[in-house]
Amino acid sequence: MSHTIRNKKKLQARVSRIRGQVEAVHRALESESECGEVLRLIASARGAMNSLMAEVVEDHIRTHAFPSGGTGGDAADELVDVVRSYLT
Repeated sequence: MSHTIRNKKKLQARVSRIRGQVEAVHRALESESECGEVLRLIASARGAMNSLMAEVVEDHIRTHAFPSGGTGGDAADELVDVVRSYLT
């Protein structure tokens, strides 16, 4: 079973929150909000998307790239740390 299926409800909840953030950007643009406010909203949405990406990539690494754990667990941890530092 795919890890995205196992975590489906959790991931869908995150996507719903991201959708709300993107809609807030749209509303801010429609209402001609100050550029600082629009930039803050965009940064928040980008951060949420990056966090979602990091979570899915981490699960992919642990489930598919290094499924057995053992000595590969250390390599998986190191790779996850690198990916997280890049995305967040």
